[in-house]
Amino acid sequence: MSGMWGRGSGQRLGRRFGWFWGAYASSALGTWLAFGAFPLIAIEVLHAGPAEVAALASVGAAVGAAVAVPLGPWMEFRRKGPVLIATDLVRCAALLTIPAAFALGVLTYLQLLLVSVVVAAADITFRAASGAYLKTLLPAEHLLVANARFESTAWTTTIIGPPLGGAATGLLGPVATVVADAVSYLLSALGLRAMGGHEPPPERREAARMRAGDLLDGWRYILADAALRPLFFNTALFNALVMATQPLLAVLMLGHLGFAPWQYGLAFAAPSIGGLLGSRLARPLVTRFGQHRVLVVSGALRALWPVGLAFLGPGTGGLLLVIGVELGLIFCCGVFNPVSATYRLERTATGRVARTLSAWTVTVRATTALLTAVWGVLGSLLGARTAIGLAGVLLLATPLLLPRRRSATERTDNRLPGGDGAGSTAA
Repeated sequence: MSGMWGRGSGQRLGRRFGWFWGAYASSALGTWLAFGAFPLIAIEVLHAGPAEVAALASVGAAVGAAVAVPLGPWMEFRRKGPVLIATDLVRCAALLTIPAAFALGVLTYLQLLLVSVVVAAADITFRAASGAYLKTLLPAEHLLVANARFESTAWTTTIIGPPLGGAATGLLGPVATVVADAVSYLLSALGLRAMGGHEPPPERREAARMRAGDLLDGWRYILADAALRPLFFNTALFNALVMATQPLLAVLMLGHLGFAPWQYGLAFAAPSIGGLLGSRLARPLVTRFGQHRVLVVSGALRALWPVGLAFLGPGTGGLLLVIGVELGLIFCCGVFNPVSATYRLERTATGRVARTLSAWTVTVRATTALLTAVWGVLGSLLGARTAIGLAGVLLLATPLLLPRRRSATERTDNRLPGGDGAGSTAA
């Protein structure tokens, strides 16, 4: 397994990274295999209505983000390897309660909601801990390569996971894909356990106990940094506006314009190839043009595409329009995401990574949940097409929030081998 995942991109990052990458690939594939499983279970097994299905996604994500808030400061002063394994096992155990309850005939909507909260909180914790762990695992010059591989893997699993999950759902039912997702987390935990090696001890907490003010440390650190602050707001707003329009786009395509479900799936699966291409080009582009320029240009270009969805029409022309818009958007994101993740880690001292990434992810998830609810209301009042167009226009302004220039005071510890900045990435 480690040999398989240790190759690619023309640079070897070692056996331990190979296992780390393989663990990520396993859980990512499981997530996409089970894509849409919870709504399907709610509808087909529990006969839930539209409001309950919507709440399952939005409330679960929002409450999960709130639960994860104290976990960032807590994990900062603990070894990240055991935290990663524990969050994988927690997600595995939580998901396995669903097929167990289903088999016993006692599955309820409340259980689905609680499991979605646990999984969301564990996912945020895992992402923050994995970024902190990767920062100590690899030297700084290898971080962009690693992040590009994670990005490439994410888009690969996006392409192959939903079709395989859909086939499994058709043959065995949606509960089967939940089992597959749970097993993927178990395999991830085993892969992380197989990494071995030594993890540097974390910094020691100054106070004996965590105080209420410690919960805001991640946000204080981000907002105090002139480079991280604009990128933070840009990421939260961009992701939220893009995701908020997805339900409306489904209503527009599957309802008003009469696209078949397979056409809707094709419109979003095929463009994921752009993510693979973009992630492969990220490092060569940075080598040639510099990190800051690639970050700003790709971040600006990705904001230009979504407004095109407001002009979506029926038939083959409309389908090609969606594929073209999504291809351009995803390609730019494929370049931007690994560069942004690397930039963020390089700007964050090692003793602050877990808190910073946790605060970052919590904000993005909460903002996405909020704007999804807001755009649902706007879609009802203005119509789906108008609401999608409004989001596209607002996205055109998000490049104004990107870092305007290279920071004049790059942290010295980010340039010292073995210092606080000797590595970086984000999951």
